Amino acid sequence: MPLRHATLHQLRIFSAVARHSSFARAAEALHLSPPTLSLQVKQLAETVGEPLFEQIGKKIFLTRAGQAVAQTCQDIEQRMERLSQELAALHGIEKGSVSIAILTTLKYTVPKVLAEFCAEHPGIEATLFVGNRETLLQRLAANTDDLYVMGQAPAHMDVASEHFAENRLVMVAPPGHPLAGQREVPAQRLAQEPFVLREPGSGTRLTTERFFGGHGITLKNRLEVSSTEAIKQTVAGGLGLAVLSSTTVVSELALGELVQLDVQGFPLIRHWYVVCPAGKKLSAAASAFKTWLLHAKLGGPAA
Repeated sequence: MPLRHATLHQLRIFSAVARHSSFARAAEALHLSPPTLSLQVKQLAETVGEPLFEQIGKKIFLTRAGQAVAQTCQDIEQRMERLSQELAALHGIEKGSVSIAILTTLKYTVPKVLAEFCAEHPGIEATLFVGNRETLLQRLAANTDDLYVMGQAPAHMDVASEHFAENRLVMVAPPGHPLAGQREVPAQRLAQEPFVLREPGSGTRLTTERFFGGHGITLKNRLEVSSTEAIKQTVAGGLGLAVLSSTTVVSELALGELVQLDVQGFPLIRHWYVVCPAGKKLSAAASAFKTWLLHAKLGGPAA
């Protein structure tokens, strides 16, 4: 059967299976029943005239024909995206779409900025992904989204980045901690204090360890937690100290669930960056949101 009989729908389904390396996960992602998905992939394989997948044990792998089709799917997706951007540009920024991925720490500020932008441009469709740094880097490498907002642009990737706001990192402790209320606590005083730290690779953790390392101190790691909310609850429960972005602890400090320690050298000043792959041609909508974000006044003392 000629390849021209292959449909975009079949290619989209095949691409999802190849991306997830699983028929079940692809079916779930596309909201299709497994039998329907399998039938479409089978029909595509018949059109190609070669098996597209092979199963080894419980895992599936692309055949050489499958790899060729996967590359073609990627080419088609990129061309369709460019077409979408070109059509959106013809309508200006009042139509089109923008996809943003942000660090979990920014869920307290950026969604509000995005909501204000969408209210100003109701014809634009926006999607927002929230995840940790490792996940954002994976999505950045795959060019999944238009823009990525993070605490540090990756040095090992070819990207364009601009910083747009300060990110103030503060030291927090449980209420009643012996150092609460003391002024200008020396960093050395914290050498024996247990800490609740973010996962390895986190920008906040790297900055914290760099600060204390500069004072000859290796932090006592009481617990590693990948969620800001879990860190706050753990600290409030008395398991240790933590360094967090000040925007994430505004309500807890106001309610007295946490206290901020006055440590010499704090707050640690970092910046927020908006990042995209180098050379990426942003759509009119994505470019407009980037400009909006660069001029936004993020709420809270960390802005």
